Amino acid sequence: MTGIMQALLGGVTRNPPPTVEYLVVAGGAGGGGARGAGGGAGGYRTASGFSVASGSAITVTVGAGGSGSTVTGFTTSAGGAGTNGSNSVFSSITSIGGGYGAIGWSGSSYFNGGSGGSGGGGGDFGAGGAGTAGQGNAGAEGPENDGAGGGGANLAGGSVNGGSGLASSIDGTSTDRAGGGGGVAGSSGGAGGSGGGGAGNVGGTGSVNTGSGGGGGNFLATSNGGAGGSGIVILRYADTYSLASATTGSPTVTTSGGYKIYKWTASGSITF
Repeated sequence: MTGIMQALLGGVTRNPPPTVEYLVVAGGAGGGGARGAGGGAGGYRTASGFSVASGSAITVTVGAGGSGSTVTGFTTSAGGAGTNGSNSVFSSITSIGGGYGAIGWSGSSYFNGGSGGSGGGGGDFGAGGAGTAGQGNAGAEGPENDGAGGGGANLAGGSVNGGSGLASSIDGTSTDRAGGGGGVAGSSGGAGGSGGGGAGNVGGTGSVNTGSGGGGGNFLATSNGGAGGSGIVILRYADTYSLASATTGSPTVTTSGGYKIYKWTASGSITF
């Protein structure tokens, strides 16, 4: 059909992208209480050249951050840990939610951190949770009576500090995301990992839409850990291709630096 005929019929020639670049960050985990450990960052996956089909809606899921611990006293042996973050998804790409930070001290020992995209810190000699290969790093082993740092996308958790996150410029600005939450040593807190990890000893929350882990609660028996930060999904492709024919979830859509960029902070979909 010629361009004139298309114009007469009101037709529009579309040129959808064959591939996209993506960043998919899952929700960070909550930190533990009572000298608790930092939560692990959500899984961090990014790549270019990902094939996409046109004409069908593709799922986008933005994972929620895990909740911080709830502690009622030092005798709480089974509680006091945070909860894992939730997965983020784009098409067949799934990033795993961060692993919870353990309680630091409750009159017993060996509280292990949760496994996830990045693992949560352990408490009182407990092991750090494992990270997921290609998505994040492990939390650290807990010091005596205290909680360790949660793992980040770039580095494993430290004895008290959270592991650092990773930088991406997919939306045109270099931004660190997916830092681990900080733990607690006595009455001092560890720093959250770069990219939004919550500070330890104050139950700091992971920054929203960074997938960062929450920080551990302080030395008080009733001190709760901080919540993890929610995740994010970002796509981009060359601006020589057409805009998506439809989106849901109210992504932010921009054209910058030669790319069309879609950023979801809540779940939705895209149709090319």
